[in-house]
Amino acid sequence: MSLNTNITLRQGSQADWPAVAALLQANKLPLDGAQAHLSHYLLAQSNGEVIGCAGAEVYGDIALLRSVAVLPGLQKLGIGKLLVGRLIQEAQRRQVRMLYLLTVTAPEYFAQVGFKRMKMDDAPAALKASAEFQGACPACAALMALPLAQPVAVAPRAELPVAVLGAGPVGLAAAAKLIERGLPFVVLESAAQVGANLLDYGHVRLFSPWQYNVDPSMARLLAGTGWQAPPADGLPLAREVVEQVLVPFAQLPQVAAALQLNTRVLGVSREGFDKVKSAGREAAPFVIRAERGGEVVELRARAVIDSTGTWRTPNPLGANGLPAIGEAQAAAQITYGIPDILGAQRSRYAGKKTLVVGAGHSAANVLLYLAELAQQAPGTKLAWAVRSPALHRVFGSAADALPARGQLGASLRRLRDAGGLDYVAGLRITALRRDAGQLTVVGMDAQGQPLQLEGIDEIVCATGQRPDLALTSELRVKLDPWLESTEALGPLIDPNLHSCGTVRPHGHRELAHPEPGLYTIGVKSYGRAPTFLMATGFEQARSVVAAIAGDMAAADRVELALPETGVCGLGEPAAAPGSGGCCGATAGHEPVAAVAPPAKAGCCGPAAKTAGAAAPTTACCG
Repeated sequence: MSLNTNITLRQGSQADWPAVAALLQANKLPLDGAQAHLSHYLLAQSNGEVIGCAGAEVYGDIALLRSVAVLPGLQKLGIGKLLVGRLIQEAQRRQVRMLYLLTVTAPEYFAQVGFKRMKMDDAPAALKASAEFQGACPACAALMALPLAQPVAVAPRAELPVAVLGAGPVGLAAAAKLIERGLPFVVLESAAQVGANLLDYGHVRLFSPWQYNVDPSMARLLAGTGWQAPPADGLPLAREVVEQVLVPFAQLPQVAAALQLNTRVLGVSREGFDKVKSAGREAAPFVIRAERGGEVVELRARAVIDSTGTWRTPNPLGANGLPAIGEAQAAAQITYGIPDILGAQRSRYAGKKTLVVGAGHSAANVLLYLAELAQQAPGTKLAWAVRSPALHRVFGSAADALPARGQLGASLRRLRDAGGLDYVAGLRITALRRDAGQLTVVGMDAQGQPLQLEGIDEIVCATGQRPDLALTSELRVKLDPWLESTEALGPLIDPNLHSCGTVRPHGHRELAHPEPGLYTIGVKSYGRAPTFLMATGFEQARSVVAAIAGDMAAADRVELALPETGVCGLGEPAAAPGSGGCCGATAGHEPVAAVAPPAKAGCCGPAAKTAGAAAPTTACCG
């Protein structure tokens, strides 16, 4: 049997302790000291289940490799080798100069990797104080060490800027972090001003208060100008975030000098390298090709932070992900997003029948605006079509840590229950027809039977957005195959698996790609997943910029606690699966179950076969 290509690697966290403890117990490895170092563990995962682990205790520029274990029944498939290899790479990235381990079962295997035996007395003092040296491992264990060659220094290109693509809240937060780090940067924005996407729905009151909508670094830089922070518990309109935070920040001299508006990025590549060529790739600057004033320009950068968002690439009406047949021809009667129904676009919807398609918070806002308009303008009718009748996510919960989010869902539920709209559940749209100026929506119901909605004047498509993948098509990116998020984030945010609407804090390791120096942050990092909060983007920017600056300790540190929705499906796992890097902290919100450690064994586990390249199934004394 070969290694399953569905296996992903991710960084561990305290929420993973029950799974890690079970693995160690199954392999007769001691638990002592392991839980305290879970943030430096690497986990192998398949179909949502943790099937392998390997950990490190990091003490400055030395580290102790431990807890190499694979689920019984899946051993000898190369999973252990994969874990050890990646952990060594991560140790090199953290500039660990020497990696140690204690093992009884597999000294021959680790000798093949390059570890060499050494005397116990020569172990560094920091290792001698560890739980493994203090008794978790038996006296018969062999101490081995591996000198780690530091990665060949790539031309730092320190004179080149970091290119931030997009001047929304998260892109500007990245700029603020770069200023605080003293790194040169440039911000490229296709619109004529910052925060343009927010202004598209500027009339919408956000359900997250100001405390989640102002980046701390931006606030610090603005404070020196006499800027006053809005009340932390106030609920801003989307346009107020632009007017009161983004515009003043963009006017700071150090920001204005780096901000290039009306500059639309066409694509990103490496100077002199297409997607295929590898040798010397890391040393080549990025090349950003853009259009400005009708001319094509190119800029060089040392790193690229893609925060372009997804607002300009909405999902279509077609249930199969393709535009419904006739959707392009009916474009004049379709709006994507959240139109200003009670303001600038009132005349478009007053006295007409509007169909809203979607089951998220954007659809909820649109329906409530239409309901208010119906009270003011006779003849205004509204209909709501959703693909799934399961509406618990949009209806929310009284336990939501963001009360306005919970109230939004409760108001929508009351509107539906009171018969204030025509409600169609299970509609899968396939086509649109124009009949005498009105639209007929054609599709199937949940049972696959034909279904039509006639007499529709306007449609608001609020089915979410998707990322524009063309910008980085000439770079080496790794995406979740269905969400199109960064690959490591996919299992953490997949709406097919999680209904809580929250995600573990994460950082640069989950946001990076195989292309060194390329990071995706903001809502684009979530791909098609709908659960992004602005505060998540601010933390992403902090971690990524720290990584670019070489401050890996700060990059790996978690500094975010998101508000829970209070809405979880019955099948929601206690610890959401995920994938990502290693040697960092990604603490989850889930409670951690206590696991009693086993009685200490006289040996570190059964003997492991070491022939060939197969990694041990249990190795290292912790």
